[in-house]
Amino acid sequence: MNNITYRFDTTGVDWHLVPKILEEVGMAFRSPEKHEASFLHSYAVVFAWRENQLIGFGRAISDGVCQAALYDVAILPDFQGMGIGREVVSHLIRMCEGCNVILYAAPGKEPFYQKLQFSRMKTAMALFSDPERKRERGFIE
Repeated sequence: MNNITYRFDTTGVDWHLVPKILEEVGMAFRSPEKHEASFLHSYAVVFAWRENQLIGFGRAISDGVCQAALYDVAILPDFQGMGIGREVVSHLIRMCEGCNVILYAAPGKEPFYQKLQFSRMKTAMALFSDPERKRERGFIE
């Protein structure tokens, strides 16, 4: 889709849309203010736009040298399967060049990340603020 543009800052983002998009794709979401703070404090951000419509995004936290983690990669369902998610992730990886990059995928989305050369980890551990919800959704044992 050649009418998709990617922006690498938060200019023009309506923060009320971010939790709505995350909810629509079945991901965890918080208040618009918390998402705004999360994106503003991230190492790298990518927002996908079709004309003036926000259709997806992602962010990375990183030390910029060795380690990075991707979060909140989400594309509106009507735009999935068009390579937009691949482009968002590719931009984030390029902005974290030289770093090990980790993420946790929503259950069932692992094949998408495997196509982008991500591998399953055997040693990952997590301490979640709401472990029961993560257990119910299949993120932890």
